[in-house]
Amino acid sequence: MVIFAYQLNSMRSLFIPAFIATTVIYLASCKSGGSSGSNLFCDTTCMKDTVKFAGTHKLQPYVYISARDCMADTVIWSYKGMGVNKKEAVSFFTGRAVQLNKDYIKCVFNDTAYAWLMFNDCATGHGYLVKLPFNRTANIGRKNKAINSIDPKFSIAETLVAYTDPGNIFVEDVITGKTAQMTFGKDIGIDPDAIHEYIDSVNITPERVWVKVKIDNGWKELEKKITLK
Repeated sequence: MVIFAYQLNSMRSLFIPAFIATTVIYLASCKSGGSSGSNLFCDTTCMKDTVKFAGTHKLQPYVYISARDCMADTVIWSYKGMGVNKKEAVSFFTGRAVQLNKDYIKCVFNDTAYAWLMFNDCATGHGYLVKLPFNRTANIGRKNKAINSIDPKFSIAETLVAYTDPGNIFVEDVITGKTAQMTFGKDIGIDPDAIHEYIDSVNITPERVWVKVKIDNGWKELEKKITLK
């Protein structure tokens, strides 16, 4: 069973088909961060408190993001009986300092197998996607060109995660790990710090990928029926 978990202090339930129990809080729209705030993806107000996410499995899996000096500092994840708190600096996942807003972070739990952590840098809108295994020895998955539904121009089914490379969009089912792919037909040289200069918008479901993408200096709408395998 997969749990879509958001901040513990403000959650509400939403049922989606069959085997998925979800808890969803919808993300508020970005607020201005001052005179230059209109250029920001989201408000960069000082992050002071630990952001906490929890699954509903009986072993109580959780993911925390601690703060230090107004910035997101460390990701901590574990579950009851695991015997250890796994920890990594946020910069381990991003390769650099990022400015996070607690309202623009999302976490999806697959029982005690793993959690998907999604967030966007408020300064640039750069999307990050991290697969956090609860197993002590499994590798962490990192996607630094994520297409997160945190971005209001990216519509992605709650059962999916998505990411890109210079010539493709990849889709993965958070439950089964099955994947699908759409190609742009060429390398378009995506800069994830300016994603909307390359990919304007997407709509992704388990059956279809639609994208408005800039190819050869012109905007094109591409669509592909997909089968997750």
